[in-house]
Amino acid sequence: MLPWLAAGADPARVHSEGHAARAAVETAREQVADLLGARSREVVFTSGATESIVTAVWGATEHRDHVVVPEVEHSAVRESSGRHRVTVVGVDGVGRVDPAEILAAVTDETALVHLQWGNHEVATVQPVAEVVEECRARGTLVHVDAAAAAGHVPVDFRGLGADLLSVSAHKLGGPPGVGALLVRRGLRLRPLLVGGSQERARRAGYENVPAIVGFGATAAVLAAGALAAEAARNRAQTQRVHDSVAAGALGGGVHAYGDVAPDGRLPHIACLGVEGVEAEPVLLGLDQRGVAVHSGSACSSEELAPSPILAAMGVDAERSLRVSVGWSTTDDDVDAFLDAFPDVVARLRALR
Repeated sequence: MLPWLAAGADPARVHSEGHAARAAVETAREQVADLLGARSREVVFTSGATESIVTAVWGATEHRDHVVVPEVEHSAVRESSGRHRVTVVGVDGVGRVDPAEILAAVTDETALVHLQWGNHEVATVQPVAEVVEECRARGTLVHVDAAAAAGHVPVDFRGLGADLLSVSAHKLGGPPGVGALLVRRGLRLRPLLVGGSQERARRAGYENVPAIVGFGATAAVLAAGALAAEAARNRAQTQRVHDSVAAGALGGGVHAYGDVAPDGRLPHIACLGVEGVEAEPVLLGLDQRGVAVHSGSACSSEELAPSPILAAMGVDAERSLRVSVGWSTTDDDVDAFLDAFPDVVARLRALR
């Protein structure tokens, strides 16, 4: 990214610097497409998954106004869809939707069906392939939020057959402030951002060349084999957390939320419920021990409000921790969490 931070060349210009910037952007587009099983022309660069999601909803609802939204979708999906007529679909105790319930909500007026690839708080993987197949047969557009999944599990946009798919670079080890919306070839949607012909007139505005280059470089590393290695390592790390919960090593009154089966969850997230202690003091206590975890989704970081995801699952939405691992996480980091967590919780419970 460093040369492009200094260059400042506009890829829309015809001078040599502009051509070089355009080549860098298109190389990154091919790298991202390769990671996600898409054609390069299907990749629209955005500022992140939130913009991608809002763009998908805006474009899909031009002629119809009904949207189907599972209750555990990200707030960007819920709130952008909430500007239209919405049918909300519930989930079971691990946060998974029933495809039959989604399909029962689809009508002739349905503009878009949302279904995340995997949940961003409890890691539960959704039946995306089944829902996409049935919706495509009905001629209904499907958007898949893959922000939590991309870079952690294989994503094949072409094989899945979805119409729209959103990702964010920072979720898979890339730079912040850049993401992509994949738009199935042949699908024409009105752009959210207008005023220029960038991104083949699908997203106006000067491209963030350094961030796009960084996104592409990260995608290339993952596609070259790092994804499989990281996923295996991360799954083993979160499995240690799940095993510790099951063995009682983290203390009594600690529960794992979501699907704990390895093939039913994303590899890098574990969600824990802690009886009798609010989330915020646990977060602060762990932070004092050098361990950074979170409660709820990233977009609720300034609120620490009860999780609507856990509420939809019918579990305690007030007292949960989201423990995430990633490309830089070591086994020593996991050791530090497993050592600090029971001590922090015990001290807090003693104060009651």
